[in-house]
Amino acid sequence: MLNHNQLVCLDTNEKIYDDGYVLSNPNAKNPAFLRPVYFSNKIKVDDRLPGLYRYSDKLPINRILEGSSSPVTYKSKGLSEYLGLKELYITFNGYWPEKKAYMTTGTFKECEAYSVCARLPKDADKVLTVASAGNTARAFIKVCSDNKIPLVMVVPFKNLNSIWAVKKPDPCVKIIAAAGNSDYFDAINLSTVIAGIPGFINEGGAKNVARRAGMGTTVFSCVEVSEKIPDYYFQAIGSGTGAIAAYESNLQLMESEDYENKKMKLILSQNAPFLPIVEAWNEKSKHIKQMSSEESEKCLKDIIATVLTNRNPPYSIKGGLYDVLNDTDGEVLPVTNGEAIKAMEIFKKTEGIDICPESGVATASLINYIFEKKIDTNKTVMLNITGGGNEMIKRDFNIQPVEPTVTVMHKDFNSEAMSRLLKSIF
Repeated sequence: MLNHNQLVCLDTNEKIYDDGYVLSNPNAKNPAFLRPVYFSNKIKVDDRLPGLYRYSDKLPINRILEGSSSPVTYKSKGLSEYLGLKELYITFNGYWPEKKAYMTTGTFKECEAYSVCARLPKDADKVLTVASAGNTARAFIKVCSDNKIPLVMVVPFKNLNSIWAVKKPDPCVKIIAAAGNSDYFDAINLSTVIAGIPGFINEGGAKNVARRAGMGTTVFSCVEVSEKIPDYYFQAIGSGTGAIAAYESNLQLMESEDYENKKMKLILSQNAPFLPIVEAWNEKSKHIKQMSSEESEKCLKDIIATVLTNRNPPYSIKGGLYDVLNDTDGEVLPVTNGEAIKAMEIFKKTEGIDICPESGVATASLINYIFEKKIDTNKTVMLNITGGGNEMIKRDFNIQPVEPTVTVMHKDFNSEAMSRLLKSIF
């Protein structure tokens, strides 16, 4: 199982030991990602292992967990004909039994959750702390419940309607709702406070090498089917971590020397009017303009893909979104609600499955890109459908809302108050 034991810092090029928890290099002079250093550059797919773990050769993990599913890629017929594309590959992350897609949370966040939790040491004695606006919460609640991994999940109270499960969460999972108008950024801040309390550990978001590696399996799935690195990669983004992950998997494919030395052009999208990454990239700025909670709240009310609302994405960090967009000559496009809704309808009509709003945003950006004649229709295109099949999940399972263990007021976002609270619920 051990396929690596070191991580390399993109700032100093130092190699440090991977203890299953480390998120950054304390010697780095500038914020920078770590990347796993695998023993072999070759990419081996092991069909003897379940779900996501068939890609375990390129996952920085210590164990295999129960219940995972893998991204599923197929060559499109309906949507490709509609768009006039000859080589459109759809990587579907969600629930679609006919395609052997079994992610019962309906989102590709399962890829990151099964990888992050499997990276934890087998004898881990700390409680994992995660922040989420919806999809990530569903995924980590499922994984930790099924595998009895203690978890504190922090979510904005107003996002609780996005958090549901196909079965009741295990008592080892505690859900803390950040009250009032708290958004994802506030949830991250609260989770950071909790992670600073002895006995708790910060999952780390984009800084966690396992999170990015898990999400990057979508590209491995596509290349398995297409047998080549795509020319274009389409995905909607909130933080952009999935796009960074796709880029890193692309690098691994190139390093394997089994594929062409080619980098996918990243075509990313956000749901207007929440466009901090669109605006920064169009200005070729390496810094995101700070958005207040009031501005974020206003935008949140005006978009349908509410999970795409990270106002502090990993954009400027070395190895982050700015760098990968720059290295792939990428683009970040705005998509309106109307365009996303129409794209969801087109996808269901042409491909036969419902998709989530963020996948509608990605599909709309592809449609717009094609109709604006920005792409050679003979090129190989990967469309990452990051969530879908919710109608079938409702058909096959008894969906139940997930209630918070406790709701926390903003005045209690401090270590003293949270220490008392956590003692009372664990």
